[in-house]
Amino acid sequence: MTVRNRGALAALAAGVAALTVATLVACGSQPAEDVGADEAAQLATATPSAAGTEGPSVPVTTGELPAGAETVKPVRLAIPAIDVKATINAVGINKRTNEFEVPPSVDEIGWYRYGPGLEADAGSIVIAGHVDSAQQGKGAFFRLRELDQGDTLTATGSDGKAREYRVVAREEYDKTKIPLDRYFARDGKPRLTLITCGGPFDAKARKYRDNIVVTAVPA
Repeated sequence: MTVRNRGALAALAAGVAALTVATLVACGSQPAEDVGADEAAQLATATPSAAGTEGPSVPVTTGELPAGAETVKPVRLAIPAIDVKATINAVGINKRTNEFEVPPSVDEIGWYRYGPGLEADAGSIVIAGHVDSAQQGKGAFFRLRELDQGDTLTATGSDGKAREYRVVAREEYDKTKIPLDRYFARDGKPRLTLITCGGPFDAKARKYRDNIVVTAVPA
């Protein structure tokens, strides 16, 4: 599958573009400050596009894994620091909306199946989830913005193996300025990329302005 343009990718990265929560004010609160931005950038070998410009598509373009590769799908995620124990579903892109097809249940999260699996020795493993929902309340990633450097998380794969990761960065971007080629890259050092919505809620547009991105590396 080909991701065609940056505009579609911005919605894809959000994973929660259709959220309709105006009442949960805490969801829109910002982290105290970004942490580890330089370290996160150094994990990727691809040069990110300039903010606010129409850069190239994310390096994940065909969705084809290397021939003969045995992809280990992440199936569960546990983050003790923010009380997360969530099921992970393999997801792609909604053909109708061209957006990241996050599971409809806010308790579940989605792994971008056209990117690397847990066995990969390079690239960004992308997992996105809802921050909240007007109908369902708080999502699995409601407190993602609270994670800090050094916090640990565990991703369990379809092979039954639990893999530990350590948070190195937490960043907040306007959705129009997030360097998607960096976070969806299949090159660079292996890392786990968690994405949800954040920042102020636009009641008129019925969505949050920003993305919260947490980067973790194998512990």
